Amino acid sequence: MIYFDNSATTKPRSQVVHEVTECMEKCFGNPSSAHRLGMDAEKKLKMARERVARLINAKPGELVFTSGGSEANNMAILGAIDKGQHLITSRIEHPSVLRLFEKLEKDGFPVTYLDVDRSGLVNLEQLAAAIQENTRLVSVMHVNNEIGTIQPVPKIIQLVREKNRKAKVHVDGVQALGKVAVDVKKLDVDLMSLSAHKIHGPKGVGALYVKNGFNLKPLMIGGGQEADLRSGTENLPGISGFGVAAELLGEDLEAKLAHVKALKLYFITMLQALDGVLINSPADDVHADAILNVSFEDVKGEVLLRALEDYEIYVSTGSACSARKAAHRNYVLPAIGLKERHIEGAIRFSFSHLNKLDEVEKAMAALYKILPVLRRVKK
Repeated sequence: MIYFDNSATTKPRSQVVHEVTECMEKCFGNPSSAHRLGMDAEKKLKMARERVARLINAKPGELVFTSGGSEANNMAILGAIDKGQHLITSRIEHPSVLRLFEKLEKDGFPVTYLDVDRSGLVNLEQLAAAIQENTRLVSVMHVNNEIGTIQPVPKIIQLVREKNRKAKVHVDGVQALGKVAVDVKKLDVDLMSLSAHKIHGPKGVGALYVKNGFNLKPLMIGGGQEADLRSGTENLPGISGFGVAAELLGEDLEAKLAHVKALKLYFITMLQALDGVLINSPADDVHADAILNVSFEDVKGEVLLRALEDYEIYVSTGSACSARKAAHRNYVLPAIGLKERHIEGAIRFSFSHLNKLDEVEKAMAALYKILPVLRRVKK
């Protein structure tokens, strides 16, 4: 099996599986309980918080554990705003951000949607012009999930601070973690969303970084867990597994990123030998190395996906959140100006440091067999 769909989810590391299992079997106490089992669980929770915080250079107390990236995005946005305040986002955000902004707009919030260029970068001049006196929140993703665009987050934050000191910046960092180095202090970000299953951790757990001193309103009221910001008994097995995944990722991170870069460069070099191929996320400083979006002319992406699956090669046509929903057309590729024939034949290959160069060779061998057949059928 060759798994090139790591932006949808990653295979949990064996150490993570062991940690989750151990928590369920031996450390099943409620972290809020006063007895020894509860205190053991609380220690696990504390260790996980320290591990995840260390990965992004945050303080442990600045992390709130959630059920995943989508909840973290919703918590950040809804917890930071009040009626009548102006909001800014881009046209290529994850559905958990974009659809929420669309709902907020219907509810009366003024919203500005930033355009992007061919690379997927937001228009900074448009951003500067859009910031108003009542702008409360700017929300942009660090790395785009479809084409891997790395937004100039430091420039965006600097621009927002210069134009309106009261405006805050939320960054969806779900796809950034493990794909680029993330340092919340250097970025000076106010809020950042994270997810465990994108870095070989368990599904159903994420985190929201909340800058020290930021007054975030809680969305869930109850027992006061997670510093009163996210009530409900913590998912200790998932959270502890997240901590282990974060610690493993942090080991030789630069080497891991370099390996992924080599994978992408090798893949692109081989793809360039094919006719009718358009690279939508080239190997450059603007796109993350872990994501390679490619348009194959005269081929339908979904058909190519199924054909590759016959070779036990797993890829994607875009965001896993919308992959099975026909009504949810891809909006990222049109936003960067792709023509319909290139949108129709787009495939996303997304890598992990666990992938190997020979897997790229095997995928290319499959493409050499599949593409001529599919193109003949379409004609």
